[in-house]
Amino acid sequence: MLGAYLVTFLVTRLITSMIRDGRGPFRDTTLGGVHVHHQVYGIFLLLGAGTAELTYRPGSPWVQVIAVLFGIGAALTLDEFALWLHLDDVYWSAEGRRSVDAVLVALVVGALLLIGANPLADSSEESAPAAALAIASNLLFAVIAIGKGRTLLGIIGVFIPLVALVAAMRLARPGSPWARRMYRPGSRRLARSSRRFPPGRRNRWDRIVDLFATPRSAPDEVPVPHRSGRTDS
Repeated sequence: MLGAYLVTFLVTRLITSMIRDGRGPFRDTTLGGVHVHHQVYGIFLLLGAGTAELTYRPGSPWVQVIAVLFGIGAALTLDEFALWLHLDDVYWSAEGRRSVDAVLVALVVGALLLIGANPLADSSEESAPAAALAIASNLLFAVIAIGKGRTLLGIIGVFIPLVALVAAMRLARPGSPWARRMYRPGSRRLARSSRRFPPGRRNRWDRIVDLFATPRSAPDEVPVPHRSGRTDS
């Protein structure tokens, strides 16, 4: 599933870039004048794969086929996450970067599950209350980290408790929900946050997102109407 997810995302971004730049044989798909986004194919694949797994519970090799189909569907759907969020075609805009964020976060979660990380690991009956308290505390730290604008660390922290604790204790980003609610205007903490995260500052995560979310064309180029970079398969 994870392999199909990663390959599909990379191929999809390559094809959409080619469509946007007018290169190659690929074109947007339209039915009756309606543009069909590639998340439509992804949603149907997710529905089909999930229904097949829950209905038939197949063994090998069909369970692997379903896993591949689910991975493909998840990549196609999450690659247009920003469209769900904004209900608008923002694929190559600044808002469209949220799609890449969603894809990469899901990839990190999948990789952690693949190596055996499990935030809800089974525990003995005797230790169940302590385990429940530990899980609840860790999830609280992860939510705080995400609220502070440290989304990746918060997600990883769901699986690795120490990461969630450290991320929750760090300074919030200026525009994060935590900073807007907890850092009063003119406060020392807001000033520290603004110095730590000045406008335009780019971290390693931003640079990774840039690899997939930044069009190959010049940044100030006006997008051509109805050429938003969509797959036709």
